[in-house]
This record gives sequence, C-alpha cells and structure tokens, in this order.
Amino acid sequence: MAAPDELFCWEGDWGLPSVSTDCLVVLAYAQFAGAPLKLRKICNPWRSPSGSLPALKTNQKETLSRPADIIIHLRKQKFNADYDLSAKEGADSLAFISLMEEKLTPALVTRFVLVKHEVIFLKLLLILRFELLQIYTFWVEPKNYVDVTRRWYAEHMTFPLNFFLPGRMQSRQLEKLRLLRGDESLEAGEELEKELYCDAAECMNLLSQRLGSQKFFFGDSPSSLDAYVFGHLAPILKCKLPNGKLQQHLKSLDNLTNFCSDILLLYFPRDGRESSGPKAPPQPDGGDFDNVPNKRRKQLLSALVALGAMLSYALLTGMVSILHVQQGALEEPPDLEPIESHQHEEQGGS
Repeated sequence: MAAPDELFCWEGDWGLPSVSTDCLVVLAYAQFAGAPLKLRKICNPWRSPSGSLPALKTNQKETLSRPADIIIHLRKQKFNADYDLSAKEGADSLAFISLMEEKLTPALVTRFVLVKHEVIFLKLLLILRFELLQIYTFWVEPKNYVDVTRRWYAEHMTFPLNFFLPGRMQSRQLEKLRLLRGDESLEAGEELEKELYCDAAECMNLLSQRLGSQKFFFGDSPSSLDAYVFGHLAPILKCKLPNGKLQQHLKSLDNLTNFCSDILLLYFPRDGRESSGPKAPPQPDGGDFDNVPNKRRKQLLSALVALGAMLSYALLTGMVSILHVQQGALEEPPDLEPIESHQHEEQGGS
C-alpha cells in the first residue's frame, strides 16, 4: 500500500485547525472527501517542501502549494467532495476552484461570465469580495495586524524568522490586495475600510440567502464551495479582533455562524472544542516532526540554518561582498623593516 500524501499546514489557534485561510480550505476539503493525509502542522514555512504553506508532498515526490492544485490532485486520486453534485454543478465547481487561484481582478471576472456559467460568476464574485476583506481585516487594518496577526506569527515562529517573515508576508498580502483591486496606490484608511466592509457585508448576506436553512450549500453533503466559504469565514468568526465590525455582522447571520460551527464540530471536533485563549503545549505526536525531544537543540539548529540562509541570500544578491586578499598582502607589512632599521640607527647614534 502506497504511503499517504503529506500535508504541511500552519498550526491552529482560536479553536481552528489552522490560522491560515488557504490551509483551512485544503483541510476542510480533505476532511469532506475523506482523504487519508499525513498532517504536519508547523510554524516555519521554510520547513515545508515548497518553502510555503500549505504544501502537499505526494507519494510521487511531487510538491503542490496552491489550494486549487491540491484539491484537483485529491480529486484525481478519487477523493472528491463534489461526488454527489450533478454533472453541471461538478463542472462549475472544478472550474471555480481552478480560477480562484489565478490572478483574478474584477474586470477579469466580468469578462469570464460572458463565456461561462452564471453560477461560477456568482461564486467568483462572492469569494473575490471575501478575499479582499479577509486580507484587509488581518493584514492591512493597523490594529488587527499589530495586535493579532503580526503578534501571532512573531510568537509562534522561531528566531530569527519572527523578525522579518511576518513583515514579508504582509507585503505579499498587500500586493495581492492591490492586484485584486487594480490599484497600485492602495493605502489603508477609513474610506477603503468602509468600501470593503460594504462589499463583504453584502457578500455575507447573499451567502446567507443562498444557504437558507440547508446544512451545506448544495444540500446535506459538503462540497468544494463549502470548503472555500468555511476557510474565509471561520477566521473572521473565531479570532478575537480589536476591530471586529465585520465579525459582528457575521455573528448576526445565524445560518452562516451555525455553518462554520457545524463544520468544526463534525470534521474538526478536537480543534472546535479548544478555547481562543492561550493554548496548552502540544503533546508529542509521531506524525508531526515539530513535537520531538531535545526541543532546545532543534530550535538552535533551526536558528543556525535560518542564519546561514540569510547570509547566503545576502551574498547572492550582492548585499554583502567578500574581498579576496592576495597572498602578498599576508606577508609582513612593508614598513616594518624600515622602522626596525631606524631604531638601530638611533641606538648606534646614542
């Protein structure tokens, strides 16, 4: 029997199996489809096979990083959460997953609806708005970023990664937000927050209407759409945010709140029962290489590897250069002998 694929994800908190939206999407889909993955939760993306999270290392030694690629791979392995959907719904869902990982702008989404099904356009429009607001909520809004996002990653990463990786991650999210909005001069502020909040609130209302009294969006069985919606809603619902305006709106929509809570209870019961307060130290688990003896030695080795990687990067980019000194420069200084001769002349004169 072939070894199971290995899935590398960010660790969980706030009662969630992971703090990352992309990781939540993949984890939810894998649970919905019953995929037997070997899960490794870590807080150092450099320890994943791709250098980013999530990452799936297949038993064919292939590494996949984008959620869409991971989901499509699982579907090819017969782990299909959309199995109960109609042929049209399944085709729409697969196209939706693929397109979600491309560099979609509102203009591209509008162009796409001219040649594809309307249901995909609705999905793209909804998730695009969520993507914008989710990035703004955790990575742009100043108080949320400083008090929650940056603090969480800084506290969970090892030295020296915690000094520069959170800032680098924020820069990537800001670039993604500018791309999605088509605005290179994007800056945080009340006007942007108000606009994004209105879009996200409308999106939540539409999702709430679409879900209605159903357990999942296509009936009694969860699909890839449920995984994407859960991945974007759950962090906003569960995290204690200093600026929680959108969180309050989400909590006012009972069916969406119950949707997230039910998925946590049914598919992640261990994580769903955890409080959002300080977490207890994780118990040793043979499936997670972060939980091993000699933790101090492991942290020291991680720090040395990270330092070596930073020095290599500095050398390769020209930030630091090494001067090559010729062998002649290592011999005695040329002025050493004249100084000694001068001393002898002074002694002879005296």
